[in-house]
Amino acid sequence: MDYLTEEAILKIVDNALIEDIGDGDHTSLATVPANATGKAKLLVKDTGVLAGVELAELIFHRVDPYLQLEILKEDGAHVVPGQIAMHVSGSSRSILSAERLVLNFMQRMSGIATKTHELARLIEDYPTQLLDTRKTTPGIRLMEKWAVKIGGGHNHRFALYDMVMIKDNHVDYAGGIRQAIERTHQYLQEKSKSLKIEIETRNLDELKQVLEVGQVDRIMLDNFTPDQIREALLLIDSKVYETEASGGITEESIVAYAKTGVDFISSGALTHSYKSLDLSLKAEFEY
Repeated sequence: MDYLTEEAILKIVDNALIEDIGDGDHTSLATVPANATGKAKLLVKDTGVLAGVELAELIFHRVDPYLQLEILKEDGAHVVPGQIAMHVSGSSRSILSAERLVLNFMQRMSGIATKTHELARLIEDYPTQLLDTRKTTPGIRLMEKWAVKIGGGHNHRFALYDMVMIKDNHVDYAGGIRQAIERTHQYLQEKSKSLKIEIETRNLDELKQVLEVGQVDRIMLDNFTPDQIREALLLIDSKVYETEASGGITEESIVAYAKTGVDFISSGALTHSYKSLDLSLKAEFEY
């Protein structure tokens, strides 16, 4: 994940802190003495795969570099209700100011990691790789794709700029498959860019058109049934083209798709239809 840099992460974190804190966490400033210190535990209240631990460390230290963390569960750990993922201690005001952002990211990332793990586990005996998509929450795609990796999935392209993906609308607007592919190569040559090219096909007729033109790296078989994918793979030279199945693939059908021998299965559901993991940050006291 070349795009997963500290600079990129901090940009998102800083924007989120500005959004949440603004000119001050006035509740904490009003109720908690400036010199008060405390300790809190991050409590797991659900079953799943934990994600966002490394990010939580960064957030806590961005709010207050003097906060101390004791990590008990790392990213990718399988957790159950009642377990404690970490302890944080230091300024009580700082803990309170960081609390919601830490939980917002960790609950969502853990939900994505859990769903990804569940689907990836179903096809772990097959060479097919599970991919995410660009169907992410605007502004925090980085965190969501990070969570997919933690859950055992693989990242597709990150954005529009790091791969050419010719989809159905591109083909229709370009006037056809041949025109879309040929214009893509002309554009990449003119701009001196070296990007992989993937093209979406909606049926076997479009697939045959793509194979006549060639000059692509990956062929997406969109909304094909497993039987249609098997038929398509008989036409595709696996030494020349990567293949990807996409469109409406569910937990119930993913194994059938993996059994076809397709190289990749992409699923937007990983980042748009997950259930957040229930986590909470609770103050701890010594009696």
